[in-house]
Amino acid sequence: MVILETARLTLRHFEPTDLAPLFELYRDPDVRRYFPDGTRTLAETREELEWFLHGHPKFPEFGLWATVERATGAFLGRCGLLPWTIGGVHEVELAYLIDKRRWGEGLATEAAHGIVRHASDDLGLERLVCLIMPGNAASVRIAEKVGMTLAGEHTDEYGTCDVYARSLDRSVATDLDQPSMPASAD
Repeated sequence: MVILETARLTLRHFEPTDLAPLFELYRDPDVRRYFPDGTRTLAETREELEWFLHGHPKFPEFGLWATVERATGAFLGRCGLLPWTIGGVHEVELAYLIDKRRWGEGLATEAAHGIVRHASDDLGLERLVCLIMPGNAASVRIAEKVGMTLAGEHTDEYGTCDVYARSLDRSVATDLDQPSMPASAD
């Protein structure tokens, strides 16, 4: 099932056939550099894919979605929305992860713009956050391109990360009316 489309991307529910490209993504140390749990084994990837296939039990409208190229159907990564509790407050995280062979093409930024619109227009959310590990400058740039600013820190069993946030109470359609394919790299 398609969640949303942008100029170059389709974000859809995962399918069992996504295991191989998802594992390829998850076992790459460059792609997983800023994940506190590092690279994933095939068994761990399969377990995570099972979660993706069934969705969040309390929040079925959220999840991580297969991100594929519209023109070719090629698997590019996974992006989406995840529920979190930060400092006792329920938040929704904007998440993005793209295959390193496609870094620098603006794909994560394009996906993030589409997800922000979906969160505001389709889901009626009022705020989004990004949890970004220290040193992940590329992820910070993407968060800033969709209107997020540094809002604080969050510490849990995985360590400390920066929290970037934006309110969705402004007109997201006007706020994000920029080219879907930014010229700068991400």
